[in-house]
Amino acid sequence: MGLFDGMMGNASEMDTATVQSELEELLASNEQVEHAYKLIRDLFVFTNKRLILVDKQGVTGKKTEYHSIPYKSITHFSVETAGTFDLDAELKIWLSGSSQPIEKTFNKQLNIYKVQAVLAEYIG
Repeated sequence: MGLFDGMMGNASEMDTATVQSELEELLASNEQVEHAYKLIRDLFVFTNKRLILVDKQGVTGKKTEYHSIPYKSITHFSVETAGTFDLDAELKIWLSGSSQPIEKTFNKQLNIYKVQAVLAEYIG
């Protein structure tokens, strides 16, 4: 991921083995990272059991919030693909009990269809 993409809030795909190792203490014994995306310092992680949003806070990023979302809590989602002039793709995820979606922006190089396929598989 280029610095410009990071500054613009775009995400890029990460190596799942690296993320699996980084989140080892957080994951259940039989939980596997399926897909992971980095957004500057934050992570957007799909496992075989849940979606994990990792929010690194502060200047040093030592303080970290882990937001765990069981797939069964996801009521619906939408994908907006990148266009000719709009270079970003967007993913919106609605959770039960919340009217505002979680929104993530991905750069054009990332296959947004792959991301939505993971969601479709686990919430279906």
